[in-house]
Parts: sequence; structure tokens; C-alpha cells
Amino acid sequence: MKGYIEERAIAIANYIIEENATVRQTARKFGISKSTVHKDVTERLAQVSPALAAEARKVLDVNKSERHIRGGLATREKYLHQHG
Repeated sequence: MKGYIEERAIAIANYIIEENATVRQTARKFGISKSTVHKDVTERLAQVSPALAAEARKVLDVNKSERHIRGGLATREKYLHQHG
């Protein structure tokens, strides 16, 4: 089981980096929870491949810093379509 989890953590990190994916997108793609995505990248992957973990973390940090903007744009779109 442990080997599977390590492989999944590597696959998750590669997906995040290649697709510039958010935690939510990654969780949906792999059929796991957002908490599991976080745990795999921050804890499990750090033990297996610290360099890969750091790279995935960079993408997630950028996404996190931009999420309030994306949320605002989504809300704006929603209201434009409702009242437009």
C-alpha cells in the first residue's frame, strides 16, 4: 500500500506542475479529497522527492495567491449572466 501512495503523490505533483492545476482540479482528476492532495504534496512527497514537492508547492502557492481573483471573476460572471 505504501508504494501506491508514494506513486500517487508523484503523479499528483506531476499533474499539478504540468497542468498548473489547483488543489480542487487535482482532487477531482484523481478522485480523492482536497485534504489528501495537500497531505500527499506537503508531507508524503517531501519524504520521497523533496525537489518535486517544492516545485508542486510553488504552483499551489501561486494558485492560492490568485484564488481570490478567480473567485471574484466567477462571481462577476454569475451575476452578469443572471441580470444581463
